[in-house]
Amino acid sequence: MKKGLIHLYHGDGKGKTTAALGLMLRALGRDYRVLFVQFLKNQPTGELKSLAQFSHVKILRGKESDVFSFHMSEEDKIKARAIHNEHLQQAIALVNEGLFDLLVLDEVVGAYDKRLLDGELLLDFLRHKPNDLEVVMTGRNPDEQLVLLADYVSEIKKIKHPYDQGVTARVGIEL
Repeated sequence: MKKGLIHLYHGDGKGKTTAALGLMLRALGRDYRVLFVQFLKNQPTGELKSLAQFSHVKILRGKESDVFSFHMSEEDKIKARAIHNEHLQQAIALVNEGLFDLLVLDEVVGAYDKRLLDGELLLDFLRHKPNDLEVVMTGRNPDEQLVLLADYVSEIKKIKHPYDQGVTARVGIEL
């Protein structure tokens, strides 16, 4: 029987989602069924276009607001929390049915940290996930509980980033 483990890619550096997507690509090459859930993001990105070409991938994503979480109004936060909880509940139901081998929860750490999803639901799921399910979480500033539940913890540290010089996200590189 295969044992599924929990990965946590965190830090302030570029590459957390990219690392998760790399693992997804490897898994897809081995015919894994992949569920990709993206929190705190709703812009169109190149990886979504690429993932659409695979038949074994389901994507849940989106939030109500186009602003960063630290610019959200209370109303924006309420709407985002409802969408994030809906996606988390749907993901849990799908993986509990055995429909997926790999679950990627992109930016779930930030949604958890900002209380834009039900943190207890996430922790309970991680504690009782299906035994053979591989789970990947990404985001900044993970809570100690998330670190303790993870089997792999990798920190991606920013040394230098063009954003600090005013260069915004570029299509094909960050988007």
